[in-house]
Amino acid sequence: MLKKLIKIFKVKNSNQLIIVFIVFGITGSLSVVLGKLILLELIGESILDNDFYWILRIVLIFPIYQILLIVVGTVFGQFSYFWKIEKKILIRMGFIKSPGS
Repeated sequence: MLKKLIKIFKVKNSNQLIIVFIVFGITGSLSVVLGKLILLELIGESILDNDFYWILRIVLIFPIYQILLIVVGTVFGQFSYFWKIEKKILIRMGFIKSPGS
């Protein structure tokens, strides 16, 4: 099972796999917390009762997550790994062109 995960995540060894999982966990949790804090700071607590709050929060969490993935990955010494992931996401979303295009 561990070898299969190493192959799926395209990491060199189990230590790097553990670091990747830690980075994903920290990034996900931190982006949700920061998304809420930013919305409360920008709009105030009155938005909490509004259904539009969740739409804004989800839209805000996505770019925060992308930025934090690079930052937290860099802190853990995995910049190149997470930059490859980030480039794939940006290419799929059409923000940057594929190197083969």
